[in-house]
Amino acid sequence: MSEPRWLDDLEMAAWTSFVEAGHRVDRALERQLKDEAGLSHPQYEILVHLADAPDGELRMAELADRLITSKSGITYQVAQLEKLGLVRRRACPEQARGVYAVLTDEGSARLRGAAPAHVARVREVLIDVLDREQLAVLAEALGVVGRRLRAHDRA
Repeated sequence: MSEPRWLDDLEMAAWTSFVEAGHRVDRALERQLKDEAGLSHPQYEILVHLADAPDGELRMAELADRLITSKSGITYQVAQLEKLGLVRRRACPEQARGVYAVLTDEGSARLRGAAPAHVARVREVLIDVLDREQLAVLAEALGVVGRRLRAHDRA
């Protein structure tokens, strides 16, 4: 077995900075959404994806893919949103086992109410911390990683 390619100082700095920043940004957004909107970050993202979808609905499997989570994970989160009256489920007429998640009027209103403070927090903890050049580099670099992993997941 060959020796692993250990990270050099620059690579380790990039990795540890990415991990720490990712956790801290996620924690800050989770806390803001819980405190101000009564939603978890995944629940907020579900509402965003449904609001952007035609007729405010997506098949559960597609929603899981978009949120990069398991089918059981999306089922749990949608069930929690359903209890709050923010989402409902309906059968998919094209497939016996298919189910759609559908954004309710109450869910749309909750999203509209939560979005301004959420965007302000995203700006505070990430966007406004970086200049335009840094944002471009970040978007490009993470885009490369995302595309590579997406292609790997499909293979």
